[in-house]
Amino acid sequence: MTELPDFPKDPEAPESYASAEAPLAGVTVLDLTRLLPGPLAGLRLAELGAHVIKIEDTGAGDYAREMMLNDGEPPPSAFWRLLNRGKSVERLDLKRDRDRAAFLDRVARADVLLEGFRPGVMARLGFDYETLARLRPSLVMASITGYGQHGPMAQAAGHDINYIGYAGVLDQLGDAGDAPIVPNFQIGDLYGGGQAAVQAVLAALVAAQRTGRGRWLDISMTHEVFRSNLVPAVALHRQGHVSRAGKDLLNGGVPCYQVYRTQDGRYMAVGALELKFWQTLCDVLGRSEWRARHWSLGQAVGGDDARALQAELAAVFASASQAEWTSRFADADCCVTPVLRLEEAMTHALFARAREALQP
Repeated sequence: MTELPDFPKDPEAPESYASAEAPLAGVTVLDLTRLLPGPLAGLRLAELGAHVIKIEDTGAGDYAREMMLNDGEPPPSAFWRLLNRGKSVERLDLKRDRDRAAFLDRVARADVLLEGFRPGVMARLGFDYETLARLRPSLVMASITGYGQHGPMAQAAGHDINYIGYAGVLDQLGDAGDAPIVPNFQIGDLYGGGQAAVQAVLAALVAAQRTGRGRWLDISMTHEVFRSNLVPAVALHRQGHVSRAGKDLLNGGVPCYQVYRTQDGRYMAVGALELKFWQTLCDVLGRSEWRARHWSLGQAVGGDDARALQAELAAVFASASQAEWTSRFADADCCVTPVLRLEEAMTHALFARAREALQP
Protein backbone atom coordinates (compact mmCIF):
# COMPACT_ATOMS: atom_id res chain seq x y z
CA MET A 1 0.00 0.00 0.00
CA THR A 2 1.29 3.45 -0.90
CA GLU A 3 1.56 5.58 2.21
CA LEU A 4 0.34 9.15 1.95
CA PRO A 5 2.90 11.73 3.10
CA ASP A 6 2.70 12.88 6.69
CA PHE A 7 1.83 16.57 6.67
CA PRO A 8 2.24 18.88 9.66
CA LYS A 9 -1.04 20.06 11.13
CA ASP A 10 -2.18 23.40 9.81
CA PRO A 11 -1.95 25.86 12.73
CA GLU A 12 -5.02 27.67 11.38
CA ALA A 13 -7.16 24.54 11.15
CA PRO A 14 -9.87 24.04 13.79
CA GLU A 15 -8.99 21.68 16.63
CA SER A 16 -12.21 19.72 16.21
CA TYR A 17 -15.24 19.65 13.97
CA ALA A 18 -17.60 20.43 16.85
CA SER A 19 -15.95 23.55 18.20
CA ALA A 20 -18.22 26.03 19.94
CA GLU A 21 -17.79 28.51 17.08
CA ALA A 22 -18.81 26.04 14.36
CA PRO A 23 -22.04 26.90 12.50
CA LEU A 24 -23.80 23.67 13.50
CA ALA A 25 -22.49 23.43 17.06
CA GLY A 26 -25.26 21.97 19.21
CA VAL A 27 -26.98 20.21 16.30
CA THR A 28 -27.32 16.43 16.64
CA VAL A 29 -27.51 14.25 13.53
CA LEU A 30 -28.39 10.55 13.42
CA ASP A 31 -26.84 8.89 10.38
CA LEU A 32 -28.38 5.54 9.37
CA THR A 33 -26.84 5.55 5.90
CA ARG A 34 -24.27 3.33 4.23
CA LEU A 35 -21.70 3.47 1.44
CA LEU A 36 -21.14 6.95 -0.08
CA PRO A 37 -24.03 9.44 -0.51
CA GLY A 38 -25.52 9.52 2.98
CA PRO A 39 -22.24 9.15 4.87
CA LEU A 40 -20.87 12.05 2.82
CA ALA A 41 -23.84 14.18 3.90
CA GLY A 42 -23.16 13.24 7.51
CA LEU A 43 -19.47 14.04 7.09
CA ARG A 44 -20.19 17.49 5.68
CA LEU A 45 -22.57 18.24 8.55
CA ALA A 46 -19.91 17.07 11.01
CA GLU A 47 -17.39 19.37 9.35
CA LEU A 48 -19.82 22.21 10.00
CA GLY A 49 -19.83 21.35 13.70
CA ALA A 50 -22.77 18.98 14.12
CA HIS A 51 -22.54 16.03 16.49
CA VAL A 52 -23.10 13.13 14.09
CA ILE A 53 -23.94 9.70 15.48
CA LYS A 54 -23.49 6.99 12.88
CA ILE A 55 -25.78 4.06 13.66
CA GLU A 56 -24.84 0.74 12.05
CA ASP A 57 -26.58 -2.60 12.42
CA THR A 58 -25.11 -5.27 14.65
CA GLY A 59 -24.27 -7.53 11.71
CA ALA A 60 -22.07 -6.45 8.82
CA GLY A 61 -22.75 -2.78 9.46
CA ASP A 62 -21.89 -0.34 6.72
CA TYR A 63 -20.64 -2.29 3.68
CA ALA A 64 -18.04 0.42 3.13
CA ARG A 65 -16.06 -1.12 6.00
CA GLU A 66 -15.02 -3.98 3.71
CA MET A 67 -14.68 -2.11 0.42
CA MET A 68 -11.41 -1.32 -1.37
CA LEU A 69 -9.20 -3.10 1.16
CA ASN A 70 -5.73 -4.32 0.21
CA ASP A 71 -5.00 -8.02 0.62
CA GLY A 72 -4.56 -8.76 4.31
CA GLU A 73 -5.65 -5.28 5.39
CA PRO A 74 -8.11 -5.40 8.30
CA PRO A 75 -11.33 -3.38 8.20
CA PRO A 76 -12.49 -0.71 8.46
CA SER A 77 -11.25 0.43 5.07
CA ALA A 78 -9.81 3.83 4.24
CA PHE A 79 -13.05 4.40 2.30
CA TRP A 80 -15.12 4.00 5.47
CA ARG A 81 -12.68 6.03 7.57
CA LEU A 82 -12.63 8.95 5.13
CA LEU A 83 -16.42 9.19 5.14
CA ASN A 84 -16.93 8.80 8.86
CA ARG A 85 -14.29 11.03 10.39
CA GLY A 86 -15.58 13.12 13.27
CA LYS A 87 -18.62 10.91 13.91
CA SER A 88 -19.59 8.80 16.90
CA VAL A 89 -20.43 5.22 15.93
CA GLU A 90 -23.03 3.02 17.59
CA ARG A 91 -24.36 -0.45 16.78
CA LEU A 92 -28.11 -1.05 17.02
CA ASP A 93 -30.40 -3.82 15.77
CA LEU A 94 -33.50 -1.87 14.81
CA LYS A 95 -35.59 -5.05 14.84
CA ARG A 96 -34.83 -5.76 18.51
CA ASP A 97 -37.06 -4.10 21.10
CA ARG A 98 -34.28 -2.85 23.36
CA ASP A 99 -32.35 -1.31 20.48
CA ARG A 100 -35.50 0.16 18.96
CA ALA A 101 -36.19 1.91 22.26
CA ALA A 102 -32.61 3.20 22.35
CA PHE A 103 -32.98 4.51 18.81
CA LEU A 104 -36.24 6.30 19.60
CA ASP A 105 -34.61 7.85 22.65
CA ARG A 106 -31.92 9.29 20.39
CA VAL A 107 -34.52 10.52 17.91
CA ALA A 108 -36.31 12.41 20.69
CA ARG A 109 -33.14 14.47 21.20
CA ALA A 110 -31.95 14.72 17.58
CA ASP A 111 -32.28 17.53 15.08
CA VAL A 112 -31.57 15.62 11.86
CA LEU A 113 -31.97 12.02 10.71
CA LEU A 114 -30.28 10.75 7.54
CA GLU A 115 -31.46 7.48 6.01
CA GLY A 116 -30.87 5.78 2.68
CA PHE A 117 -33.10 2.72 2.73
CA ARG A 118 -35.40 1.90 -0.16
CA PRO A 119 -38.76 3.68 0.06
CA GLY A 120 -41.03 2.03 2.61
CA VAL A 121 -38.34 0.41 4.77
CA MET A 122 -38.48 3.05 7.51
CA ALA A 123 -42.28 2.72 7.63
CA ARG A 124 -42.06 -1.08 7.90
CA LEU A 125 -39.65 -0.64 10.81
CA GLY A 126 -42.19 1.66 12.45
CA PHE A 127 -39.97 4.70 11.95
CA ASP A 128 -41.90 6.65 9.32
CA TYR A 129 -41.58 10.41 9.55
CA GLU A 130 -45.02 10.94 11.10
CA THR A 131 -44.16 8.58 13.95
CA LEU A 132 -40.76 10.15 14.58
CA ALA A 133 -42.11 13.70 14.33
CA ARG A 134 -44.53 12.98 17.17
CA LEU A 135 -41.47 12.35 19.33
CA ARG A 136 -39.53 15.30 17.95
CA PRO A 137 -41.70 17.81 16.02
CA SER A 138 -38.66 19.80 14.89
CA LEU A 139 -36.93 16.74 13.41
CA VAL A 140 -35.58 17.06 9.87
CA MET A 141 -35.42 13.67 8.13
CA ALA A 142 -33.61 13.33 4.81
CA SER A 143 -34.32 10.18 2.80
CA ILE A 144 -31.62 9.73 0.15
CA THR A 145 -32.55 7.30 -2.63
CA GLY A 146 -31.71 6.66 -6.24
CA TYR A 147 -35.04 7.57 -7.77
CA GLY A 148 -37.14 9.22 -5.07
CA GLN A 149 -39.88 8.06 -2.73
CA HIS A 150 -42.57 7.90 -5.41
CA GLY A 151 -42.88 7.11 -9.10
CA PRO A 152 -42.38 4.04 -11.29
CA MET A 153 -38.74 3.49 -10.30
CA ALA A 154 -38.99 4.19 -6.58
CA GLN A 155 -38.18 0.56 -5.69
CA ALA A 156 -35.49 0.03 -8.32
CA ALA A 157 -31.94 -0.72 -7.28
CA GLY A 158 -29.17 1.47 -8.60
CA HIS A 159 -25.74 2.98 -8.21
CA ASP A 160 -24.03 6.13 -9.42
CA ILE A 161 -23.55 4.78 -12.95
CA ASN A 162 -27.30 4.17 -13.24
CA TYR A 163 -28.32 7.55 -11.86
CA ILE A 164 -26.08 9.57 -14.16
CA GLY A 165 -27.08 7.28 -17.02
CA TYR A 166 -30.77 8.02 -16.58
CA ALA A 167 -30.11 11.73 -16.00
CA GLY A 168 -28.47 12.20 -19.40
CA VAL A 169 -25.04 12.89 -17.93
CA LEU A 170 -23.15 9.65 -18.62
CA ASP A 171 -23.88 10.01 -22.34
CA GLN A 172 -21.94 13.28 -22.32
CA LEU A 173 -18.77 11.82 -20.77
CA GLY A 174 -16.26 10.77 -23.38
CA ASP A 175 -15.23 11.62 -26.91
CA ALA A 176 -17.74 11.81 -29.74
CA GLY A 177 -18.27 8.40 -31.30
CA ASP A 178 -16.76 6.53 -28.35
CA ALA A 179 -18.53 4.73 -25.53
CA PRO A 180 -19.16 6.84 -22.43
CA ILE A 181 -16.38 6.65 -19.86
CA VAL A 182 -17.09 5.54 -16.29
CA PRO A 183 -15.74 8.38 -14.13
CA ASN A 184 -13.83 7.71 -10.92
CA PHE A 185 -15.69 10.69 -9.48
CA GLN A 186 -19.19 9.70 -8.44
CA ILE A 187 -21.27 12.61 -9.71
CA GLY A 188 -24.64 11.19 -8.67
CA ASP A 189 -23.56 9.99 -5.25
CA LEU A 190 -21.50 13.04 -4.33
CA TYR A 191 -23.64 15.84 -5.71
CA GLY A 192 -27.04 14.32 -6.41
CA GLY A 193 -26.96 12.59 -3.03
CA GLY A 194 -24.53 13.91 -0.44
CA GLN A 195 -24.30 17.59 -1.31
CA ALA A 196 -27.97 17.91 -2.28
CA ALA A 197 -28.95 16.41 1.07
CA VAL A 198 -26.73 18.84 2.97
CA GLN A 199 -28.23 21.81 1.15
CA ALA A 200 -31.78 20.65 1.85
CA VAL A 201 -31.03 19.81 5.49
CA LEU A 202 -29.51 23.22 6.16
CA ALA A 203 -32.53 24.98 4.66
CA ALA A 204 -34.89 22.77 6.68
CA LEU A 205 -32.98 23.49 9.90
CA VAL A 206 -33.40 27.22 9.32
CA ALA A 207 -37.13 26.71 8.79
CA ALA A 208 -37.36 24.53 11.91
CA GLN A 209 -35.70 27.24 13.99
CA ARG A 210 -38.25 29.72 12.70
CA THR A 211 -41.39 27.55 12.97
CA GLY A 212 -40.52 24.78 15.42
CA ARG A 213 -41.54 22.23 12.79
CA GLY A 214 -39.25 19.90 10.92
CA ARG A 215 -39.92 18.20 7.62
CA TRP A 216 -39.28 15.09 5.57
CA LEU A 217 -36.88 15.64 2.66
CA ASP A 218 -37.11 13.41 -0.42
CA ILE A 219 -33.64 13.43 -2.00
CA SER A 220 -33.58 11.63 -5.36
CA MET A 221 -30.04 11.38 -6.67
CA THR A 222 -31.19 10.92 -10.25
CA HIS A 223 -33.50 13.91 -10.14
CA GLU A 224 -30.88 16.13 -8.50
CA VAL A 225 -28.34 15.29 -11.21
CA PHE A 226 -30.96 15.70 -13.94
CA ARG A 227 -31.89 19.21 -12.88
CA SER A 228 -28.23 20.22 -12.89
CA ASN A 229 -28.01 19.69 -16.68
CA LEU A 230 -28.06 23.45 -17.12
CA VAL A 231 -25.50 24.02 -19.87
CA PRO A 232 -26.57 20.96 -21.91
CA ALA A 233 -30.19 22.11 -21.60
CA VAL A 234 -29.24 25.38 -23.30
CA ALA A 235 -28.06 23.43 -26.34
CA LEU A 236 -31.17 21.26 -26.21
CA HIS A 237 -33.48 24.27 -26.29
CA ARG A 238 -31.36 26.10 -28.87
CA GLN A 239 -30.88 23.33 -31.40
CA GLY A 240 -33.06 20.42 -30.31
CA HIS A 241 -30.22 18.15 -29.17
CA VAL A 242 -27.17 18.13 -26.92
CA SER A 243 -23.92 18.54 -28.82
CA ARG A 244 -21.47 15.68 -28.72
CA ALA A 245 -17.96 16.26 -27.39
CA GLY A 246 -16.04 18.79 -29.45
CA LYS A 247 -19.12 20.54 -30.79
CA ASP A 248 -20.11 23.07 -28.12
CA LEU A 249 -18.57 25.91 -26.17
CA LEU A 250 -17.78 24.03 -22.96
CA ASN A 251 -17.19 20.50 -24.22
CA GLY A 252 -14.21 20.97 -26.52
CA GLY A 253 -15.72 22.89 -29.42
CA VAL A 254 -13.34 25.85 -29.07
CA PRO A 255 -9.53 25.77 -28.91
CA CYS A 256 -9.48 28.21 -25.99
CA TYR A 257 -11.25 25.70 -23.71
CA GLN A 258 -9.55 22.35 -24.17
CA VAL A 259 -7.04 19.89 -22.75
CA TYR A 260 -3.72 19.55 -24.57
CA ARG A 261 -1.12 16.79 -24.36
CA THR A 262 2.44 17.81 -23.54
CA GLN A 263 5.76 16.42 -24.73
CA ASP A 264 6.06 14.12 -21.71
CA GLY A 265 2.60 12.63 -22.10
CA ARG A 266 0.99 14.86 -19.48
CA TYR A 267 -1.71 17.47 -20.05
CA MET A 268 -2.42 21.17 -19.68
CA ALA A 269 -5.92 22.54 -19.09
CA VAL A 270 -6.59 25.65 -21.16
CA GLY A 271 -9.54 27.65 -19.86
CA ALA A 272 -8.95 30.91 -21.73
CA LEU A 273 -12.64 31.23 -22.49
CA GLU A 274 -12.88 35.02 -22.35
CA LEU A 275 -11.21 37.07 -25.07
CA LYS A 276 -8.84 38.84 -22.65
CA PHE A 277 -7.51 35.50 -21.40
CA TRP A 278 -7.20 34.11 -24.91
CA GLN A 279 -5.22 37.10 -26.11
CA THR A 280 -2.91 36.86 -23.10
CA LEU A 281 -2.33 33.19 -23.96
CA CYS A 282 -1.50 34.17 -27.54
CA ASP A 283 1.00 36.73 -26.28
CA VAL A 284 2.69 34.19 -23.98
CA LEU A 285 3.03 31.81 -26.93
CA GLY A 286 4.22 34.56 -29.26
CA ARG A 287 1.30 33.95 -31.61
CA SER A 288 -0.24 37.38 -32.04
CA GLU A 289 -1.82 36.20 -35.30
CA TRP A 290 -4.17 34.01 -33.25
CA ARG A 291 -5.60 36.86 -31.16
CA ALA A 292 -8.67 37.36 -33.37
CA ARG A 293 -9.40 33.64 -33.80
CA HIS A 294 -11.84 33.43 -30.92
CA TRP A 295 -15.45 32.39 -30.60
CA SER A 296 -16.48 35.82 -29.28
CA LEU A 297 -15.16 37.39 -32.49
CA GLY A 298 -17.07 35.09 -34.80
CA GLN A 299 -15.13 31.82 -34.82
CA ALA A 300 -17.74 29.09 -35.28
CA VAL A 301 -17.91 26.81 -32.25
CA GLY A 302 -16.95 23.33 -33.42
CA GLY A 303 -16.30 24.72 -36.90
CA ASP A 304 -13.43 24.32 -39.34
CA ASP A 305 -11.30 27.15 -37.97
CA ALA A 306 -11.83 26.00 -34.38
CA ARG A 307 -10.66 22.50 -35.27
CA ALA A 308 -7.71 23.80 -37.27
CA LEU A 309 -6.55 26.11 -34.49
CA GLN A 310 -6.99 23.34 -31.94
CA ALA A 311 -4.60 21.20 -34.00
CA GLU A 312 -2.09 24.08 -34.14
CA LEU A 313 -2.31 24.55 -30.38
CA ALA A 314 -1.90 20.82 -29.84
CA ALA A 315 1.35 20.91 -31.81
CA VAL A 316 2.63 23.82 -29.72
CA PHE A 317 1.86 22.16 -26.39
CA ALA A 318 3.43 18.91 -27.62
CA SER A 319 6.75 20.74 -27.97
CA ALA A 320 7.49 21.05 -24.24
CA SER A 321 6.86 19.22 -20.98
CA GLN A 322 4.06 19.90 -18.55
CA ALA A 323 6.53 21.35 -16.05
CA GLU A 324 7.89 23.74 -18.67
CA TRP A 325 4.43 24.94 -19.65
CA THR A 326 3.41 25.29 -16.01
CA SER A 327 6.43 27.50 -15.37
CA ARG A 328 5.86 29.51 -18.51
CA PHE A 329 2.24 30.29 -17.63
CA ALA A 330 2.79 30.69 -13.88
CA ASP A 331 2.63 34.49 -13.96
CA ALA A 332 0.26 34.81 -16.92
CA ASP A 333 -3.33 35.62 -16.03
CA CYS A 334 -5.00 33.45 -18.66
CA CYS A 335 -6.33 30.27 -17.00
CA VAL A 336 -3.73 27.77 -18.25
CA THR A 337 -2.88 25.17 -15.62
CA PRO A 338 -1.46 21.66 -15.31
CA VAL A 339 -3.69 18.60 -15.09
CA LEU A 340 -2.45 17.09 -11.84
CA ARG A 341 -2.69 13.53 -10.64
CA LEU A 342 -4.24 13.17 -7.20
CA GLU A 343 -0.92 12.25 -5.61
CA GLU A 344 0.47 15.53 -6.98
CA ALA A 345 -2.52 17.54 -5.81
CA MET A 346 -2.03 16.07 -2.33
CA THR A 347 1.33 17.82 -2.03
CA HIS A 348 0.46 21.04 -3.88
CA ALA A 349 0.56 24.24 -1.85
CA LEU A 350 -2.95 25.08 -3.04
CA PHE A 351 -4.33 22.35 -0.77
CA ALA A 352 -2.24 23.06 2.33
CA ARG A 353 -5.40 23.62 4.39
CA ALA A 354 -7.57 21.06 2.60
CA ARG A 355 -5.47 17.92 2.28
CA GLU A 356 -6.49 16.61 5.71
CA ALA A 357 -9.94 15.97 4.21
CA LEU A 358 -8.40 13.06 2.28
CA GLN A 359 -6.47 11.58 5.18
CA PRO A 360 -8.35 8.49 6.44
